Amino acid sequence: MSRGDHVLGIRAPELARTTPRVPGQAMSASDPAAGGDAIVGPGESQSPETSRSPGPDAAPVIDAHIHVFPPEVISQRERFLALDPHFAALYTNPRARLATAEDALASMDRNGIAGAFALGFGWTDAALCRMHNDYLLDVQSRYPSRFACFAAIQPRAGAATLAELSRVVSAGLRGAGELMPHGQGYRLDDWTVIDPLAEALVSLGRPLVIHVSEPVGHRYPGKGDVSPVAAWELARRHPALRLVFAHWGGGLPFYELMPEVAADLRQTFYDSAATTFLYRFEVFRVASEICGAERILFGTDFPLLRQGPFLQRVRALGLPDPALRSILGDNAIHLIGGDGSWPGAAGAAG
Repeated sequence: MSRGDHVLGIRAPELARTTPRVPGQAMSASDPAAGGDAIVGPGESQSPETSRSPGPDAAPVIDAHIHVFPPEVISQRERFLALDPHFAALYTNPRARLATAEDALASMDRNGIAGAFALGFGWTDAALCRMHNDYLLDVQSRYPSRFACFAAIQPRAGAATLAELSRVVSAGLRGAGELMPHGQGYRLDDWTVIDPLAEALVSLGRPLVIHVSEPVGHRYPGKGDVSPVAAWELARRHPALRLVFAHWGGGLPFYELMPEVAADLRQTFYDSAATTFLYRFEVFRVASEICGAERILFGTDFPLLRQGPFLQRVRALGLPDPALRSILGDNAIHLIGGDGSWPGAAGAAG
C-alpha cells in the first residue's frame, strides 16, 4: 500500500496581528510576519513543521486548496517555463515551490490532514491542461482516500474544453479549477467563454474553483485582475453552479453585509488559500460572522505555504467548535461527497 493511502472512513486566544506579506517576496520560515508558514527555497534553513496530531475523536481536516504537479514538470521546469507564459510568470523564480502528490502526502501525514483538494493549474495551453489532468487522474486512482482532484481547464478551447471536462469527470475527477482567467487570456465575465463551461458543470454536478483577487492593496506575482464584481456576476448568472471563490474571493464576503449581494451568493464557498499573504487571520472570524462558517473552506495553497503552521494559526483563533469543525473539514466533505463522506474512503483498501 502506498504511503498515506489508508482507509479514512470519515464523516462529515487570537494571535498577534501581523502585516500581510507579498507572495514571491523572500522571507525566512521563521519570519514572524509570515507566522512561520511560508516555505523557503532550496538550500535555505527551515524550522521543522510541528505536527499536532488530533485526538481519535477529532474531526477530519481537509485542505481544500493545494497544487500538485507531474514529476516531469518539476524535473524539466525550464522546458515548461518556455512552453507556457502563465507558468513562467509564476514559476520562473527558482524559490517558487512545486510539489508532487507524494510531497503533499508527506506534509499531510506530518500535520494530521486527512485529505486535500488537489487543484489543476491554469495553463495557457489546453494541451498542457490535458497533460496535467492525466497526472491528476493517476493521483486520484492511486490515493482515492486522500485526494479529490480538480481538472485543469482552459475555457478558451471551446468544444475541446467540454470534451476534456467530460473525459476527466467520467474518469473520476471531482470538479474543475483553479481557473486563472488573468493568466489564461480571458475575462471571468466573458460569457461566451464561461457560459458553456458553467452549464456543463451544472449538468455534471461538479463544482468550479476560481482564482479571485483583491481590487486594492499590494501587487504580487499571480494576483491578476479577477475582481469580486465578476465573481458576484457569475454567481448571479449561474445560481445552480457550485462555486468556490479562492483567496477569500478577493474580499467578496465583506460585501455580503449588503442583503442583495448575500442573497445572490448563498450557494457559494470561499477558501482561505494564501491568507498569510493577504489578511490578518481574524478574517476567519469576520467572514464566519458575515456569511456563516458553513461556507468557508480551509485551504493553505500548499506548497506556497506550509500546512502545519497555517493549521495551528486557525486552531488558535478560538473559534466555536462547530464553526471550526465546519471550516476545517465538514464543508469540504459535503461539497465533494454530497452524502457527508469523503470520496473513496468507504471503498479503499486498508
